[in-house]
Amino acid sequence: MSNSLINRDLFTAERMKSTLEMVMHLLTTKKFWVELIIMTVGMFVAALGVYFFLIPSKLIVGSITGLSLVLAKLLPFISVGTIIFVINAVLLVLSFLLIGNEFGAKTVYTALILGPMIDFLGSLFPMEESIFAVHVAGQVIANPWFDLLCFVIILSASQSILFSINASTGGLDILAKIINKYTSINLGTAVSVAGWLICCTAFAINDVNLVVIGLIGTWLNGMILSHFMTSLSQKTRVVITTQHYEKIRDFVVEELKRGITLTEMVGGYSHEKGMRLEIILTRDEFSKLLNFLNKEDLHPFISIDTVSEVYGIWNKKTKKFL
Repeated sequence: MSNSLINRDLFTAERMKSTLEMVMHLLTTKKFWVELIIMTVGMFVAALGVYFFLIPSKLIVGSITGLSLVLAKLLPFISVGTIIFVINAVLLVLSFLLIGNEFGAKTVYTALILGPMIDFLGSLFPMEESIFAVHVAGQVIANPWFDLLCFVIILSASQSILFSINASTGGLDILAKIINKYTSINLGTAVSVAGWLICCTAFAINDVNLVVIGLIGTWLNGMILSHFMTSLSQKTRVVITTQHYEKIRDFVVEELKRGITLTEMVGGYSHEKGMRLEIILTRDEFSKLLNFLNKEDLHPFISIDTVSEVYGIWNKKTKKFL
């Protein structure tokens, strides 16, 4: 055996060993198990929406499933399952190449568990018609608008949970994430744009009214998703004017583990010197700060406003004061 082959085999063995060690380390971290639980819960929420509202309504909302139904109608020699598998496989490859290994790996997991979760719900709660269907004179009258609204709200909640940990429900979310990364369009808008493009393909097989319902549902999905994402990422910016800044600074740094910006100031009315403190906190942390101020009988001047996004050291747990 030549030296080059030996060196190549050694390199391969070392690489496999390094990968195995990395995987074993990952399995022992709290972050892995917390995110695994979050992904499982997020996908179970999505499965609830699909099983109880999307499937009974037979609506084609902007999604990979909707696109697959259209293609299967146009190409009857290919099954819907095969088309879904092919499209998801292509999108998963793109997620690894264009977004990153972490997003791709998480999306593989979420994509794999959605089907079994839907089957599990089907075994527990067999359904033959929509929850909102009404029987009048022997006729079943469905209400696709109620199904659509419930499905969109539930799906948006699931998507926001998964996007918050750099994961997704797969399919359309992958396309939306790619659009978001390379165009800076927010995720809600990206979901709407990708969904509208898919919805328009339904003109080939559906009546105009059903297509319009799908388009409206996709628009609502993007709008509600943006609302959920904003709510999840919102923080509170607290500005405090006081002469007793040292106690507050110590509490924020030592107890809340947050940074704080101090600025000397002079009151325009009283001409008294003081200190202006600026802090970015979560709602829970802000409540703790108010309790501390009341307990210490401090009565500073406080103003707060909402911050929709925070970038930099504040978001990096490894850099956060510990």
